[in-house]
Amino acid sequence: MGNQVSTPMGMGANNLKDPSPTPAAAPKPCCVCTDEKASRDKCMLFSNAKDPLADCAPTIETYKICMKGFGFELP
Repeated sequence: MGNQVSTPMGMGANNLKDPSPTPAAAPKPCCVCTDEKASRDKCMLFSNAKDPLADCAPTIETYKICMKGFGFELP
């Protein structure tokens, strides 16, 4: 009990390698920037402008900047 951490036999603390980030630990694109994505989608879906892409450019750019912060490059 207490604050002890159990390790498999033969694996002491000195034998452990530095933990490196695993692909499973990295965020998925679908799970980050959800508010920005919702705002972008709402703008594109419900824009009455002749050119929704131009009308929604600021929200699209905000989404791209957010995604870039998590390491995702968008075109």
